[in-house]
Amino acid sequence: MARNDGIDRTVARNQDIETANDLAKVQEHNEREKDSYSNQDIVPERSALNIHFKKPTAGYEEMFTQMEQDKVISTRGLKADAIKYGELVFDVNSAYFYNHGGYEFAKQFYADAYKAAVEIVGGEQHILSAVMHADERNRAMSEALGEDVYHYHLHVVYVPVVEKQILWSKRCKDKSLVGTVKETIMQVSRSKKWTSQVVLDEAGNPLLNSKGKKVLRSSYSVLQDDFFNAMRAAGYTDVERGERGSTEEHLTVTQFKVQAEQQRLEAVTAQVAQAERILADARSQTEKQEKKLKTLQKETKVAQGVALSVQDIEDMGKPQKFSGNIVLTPSECETLKAHAINSMVLRAENTKLKEQLKTAQKSAAHWKKQFDDLKEKAQPYLDALEIAAERVRAFLSAILARGKESQEHKQPARRKQQDMEL
Repeated sequence: MARNDGIDRTVARNQDIETANDLAKVQEHNEREKDSYSNQDIVPERSALNIHFKKPTAGYEEMFTQMEQDKVISTRGLKADAIKYGELVFDVNSAYFYNHGGYEFAKQFYADAYKAAVEIVGGEQHILSAVMHADERNRAMSEALGEDVYHYHLHVVYVPVVEKQILWSKRCKDKSLVGTVKETIMQVSRSKKWTSQVVLDEAGNPLLNSKGKKVLRSSYSVLQDDFFNAMRAAGYTDVERGERGSTEEHLTVTQFKVQAEQQRLEAVTAQVAQAERILADARSQTEKQEKKLKTLQKETKVAQGVALSVQDIEDMGKPQKFSGNIVLTPSECETLKAHAINSMVLRAENTKLKEQLKTAQKSAAHWKKQFDDLKEKAQPYLDALEIAAERVRAFLSAILARGKESQEHKQPARRKQQDMEL
């Protein structure tokens, strides 16, 4: 997930596909088999730009059955509820591809990433599908830059296998063969495929901790290293490894996207709340200015009512016979001065308040538009919360909690065999 620190990071995520129903959903999403999607960031018009580095020859489950019949894989000894499928998602933040030219650069990058996936999986024959998605819009970047920006990433659906040697048993008629290798199979095994690895020292010996136990590196950490090292070796020296210990090493694809959308919802909701407060303040200021203006207008009207009439003013002063100059009495002069000053003050105050009212009205209109825009963006989330608030919150919490519970459940089991993971 982007941290806005200017560093481009490689991210590799591994997701178990536990049931046939889960497999069908992954196939629908990756192969774009649906007519419509709840994910509003998917742009169907761009789906033709998605790139298959390995296109499935049939449905994922059918391909698995055919691989078993062709003895490419073996399910010998596999439990009925065992996990038989996995999905790798290779990713770099959207800004990395945007800054390097976009689609064409992403095609080459993920062509090289696919080569790394083949090595990680253990051979292309164990991959069911590998597709780069180019039709998912990065909403946040698009809105920030004022143009469409797309989030390029690679989905690789595979069968987790390990090489296993089958030995001749004691029941073999030829006793000289007992204990020797009868055949080598590629056994389907998620647990053995993703075991933690022993850390070696500079001499190539197992590294031990203070208690004399071997130091292990988790399979997720190994996956991150393998992807990063492969891309560096391919010439992409301007990317860094995903942070060690980051939760994105353990999140499933769905959890990762839900968490990102939840953070986005929180940010948009906060912006809406802030816009509402600013709009309320602007309206309050507008109302105050309107009240002041009405009060001043009332005072002006009263003052005008008691002011001298035009005729009264014209009657003031008497022209001298020879010079024609107007002569005012001291009383008349003071009266005219007082009314002139009062009129000028009222006029200035009236003009000032009108300007303040105009400014306040403009401010209110501006913040109303900001509020309306934010509310429109957040409306799908707000509608969902209004219609089924508890279900939405429960859905998000359940998905994120499931990843955490799964991690906590698996951790004690690993600690029985290891003391520390890097």
